[in-house]
Amino acid sequence: MPWWSWILIWVALVSLSLLFFVVMGVRLFRQFMATVKELGEAGEKLTRLPVPAAVPAGVHAAADPELPGIAPGMAPFASPHQMRHDYHAAKEARREARRQHRIRRKAERGQPQSLRDIEFR
Repeated sequence: MPWWSWILIWVALVSLSLLFFVVMGVRLFRQFMATVKELGEAGEKLTRLPVPAAVPAGVHAAADPELPGIAPGMAPFASPHQMRHDYHAAKEARREARRQHRIRRKAERGQPQSLRDIEFR
């Protein structure tokens, strides 16, 4: 094999590898630009979303009118103190409803009541 064939082989290998890197670079750039475009569109959509007004303290729009709370889906806009209060109030209401159901069920069956179900309050 003549000496100049080695030069041709190496020139072809280097040029093919450079061509590969250029094609991969262009592809990566296009993907990056598509991502930036989608992020821009998402940012525009978020800026156009209506921000719900905070629910006044006296108005409760919860699903159950007798339980305090705010409208469903408004938790991120409420104060942590209000959400903590609403959580504990709802938890206590559920606990009391279970206790009343347990008392009613035992009374219907004629079973003795548990000491924990008797109201000492």
